[in-house]
Amino acid sequence: MKLATRINSFLPHFGNDVLAVLPELSRIGLTHVDLNYPEHAEGIPAERMRTALDEAGLAANGVALRFRGERYLDGELGNADQEVTAEALQLCKDACDYCRAIGGRVVTIWLGFDGFDYSFQIAYAKVWERQRAAFRAICDYAPDLKVSIEYKPFEERSYAFIDSFGTVFAMIQDVDRPNLGATLDFCHMLMKHDNPAMAADILGARGKLFGIHLNDGYGRKDDGLMVGTSNFAKTLELLYYARVHGYDEAIYFDTFPIREQGVREAECNVAMVGRLEEIIDRLGMDSIGEVIAANDGIAVSELLLDAIR
Repeated sequence: MKLATRINSFLPHFGNDVLAVLPELSRIGLTHVDLNYPEHAEGIPAERMRTALDEAGLAANGVALRFRGERYLDGELGNADQEVTAEALQLCKDACDYCRAIGGRVVTIWLGFDGFDYSFQIAYAKVWERQRAAFRAICDYAPDLKVSIEYKPFEERSYAFIDSFGTVFAMIQDVDRPNLGATLDFCHMLMKHDNPAMAADILGARGKLFGIHLNDGYGRKDDGLMVGTSNFAKTLELLYYARVHGYDEAIYFDTFPIREQGVREAECNVAMVGRLEEIIDRLGMDSIGEVIAANDGIAVSELLLDAIR
């Protein structure tokens, strides 16, 4: 299994040095790295990063876009200012180049500022067209990479533009490029009252499940709690459907240790996913499938009792 984690949780313990973090990630059982771009790439040429990954025994899963600064407060790819939109698009293309150079496969795009706070604030159809054109341009620029949209219902804006499984699915269909898919963040889905396993099944069946960010929470905000600690059954179901569809990218722990020590917290996430995978093995894929086919709540309860015995 390919596992990665949020590097920012480690940085305070390693002098905020990205390269110093890499050996520790390998030590605790992680296999892959997702880098924020340009944040984690600043001052580190792609060749140096790739060498450091090799030396640490890690592989690059990909890069995740981070649009920083006041310039993007009114939006990134959907911004009405064409100069800002062009800058955001170029940043995405630069991220593709860096991803390819370090051996990564997935470029994840979360548009935290494309959205609105007030009624009458944006022209919705025009924002959709700007985003669609931008995603097409990115996909066409890097046809050898997977371009993955990560959605979130709110934060940074009161309303995110791509806010749900339904919206991201519609965008993927509308853009109509083979290398465009979605990254499912467990907490983001809880915030929208989406069911992670349902989205994983539908996207997976169409070859559009490009990323899984595991964490946990209560659905009111992006809690970023440790994996499986609040929604054990939902996490188990998500991993089941990831296996059904042969998901082969990294599972990324997008958790936010605040009172917890970051390295120890990541070790717990690794252990939890390992245990959940063991449970699926023990229960058996066919047996789980039979419970699903039965559409029987009692059978589900018995399955979960068996899972935790």
